[in-house]
Amino acid sequence: MLRGAPAEQLVEAARSGDRGAFGELVRRYRPRIFALALHITGCRSDADDVVQEAFLRAFDRIGSFRGQSQFFTWLYRIALNRALNDRRDRGRRRAVSLDDDRIKAAVAVDAAGDPRRALDLAEDYARLLGALDALSPGLRAAVILVALQGMSHAEAAVVLDTTEGTIGWRMHEARKRLSAAVSAGGRAEKARSGRRVVDHLEKLLSAATLAADPIR
Repeated sequence: MLRGAPAEQLVEAARSGDRGAFGELVRRYRPRIFALALHITGCRSDADDVVQEAFLRAFDRIGSFRGQSQFFTWLYRIALNRALNDRRDRGRRRAVSLDDDRIKAAVAVDAAGDPRRALDLAEDYARLLGALDALSPGLRAAVILVALQGMSHAEAAVVLDTTEGTIGWRMHEARKRLSAAVSAGGRAEKARSGRRVVDHLEKLLSAATLAADPIR
């Protein structure tokens, strides 16, 4: 019964102390929250920690949720802030290696068991992820929410507490920087436009979501 309930009903029940309702919210949203955390931290164990803390904080604060925004955007904001804090606390940005969990997840899907193709893909994906990770937190968050999580500019603006126009500018700027970074890395043929770079990035990183449930 809980599995088919609308999110609004589950939230109201959770606010009244129904742990089962909150558990269903966790089941429903965890895949996308994990994907968000993985895209930012680049490490499955760190992403697991972010997810756990994000849901604990959401549970603690559910009584103060007033429905001024949708529940999933409120939850995303909690998770995004936690993930960005985790990344900042770790200090200097780590170089993207071929052992990056995001790369391994994507190659497992795209290489089709071909070792040579797996190596070529891993190198390309490392270059793309390095370009993504080099973006400023604001640009990187916009790319992750819009291109990788499928949010509209309006939804991303709520999560990031900014305007739709700002999200549009951030996406435009991110595409330019990703394109320039990939071109500088020697794969200019894959970077003829920023739009194509973001499309390729979205394709490779969507594998890391492992068929996440759709937002409801």
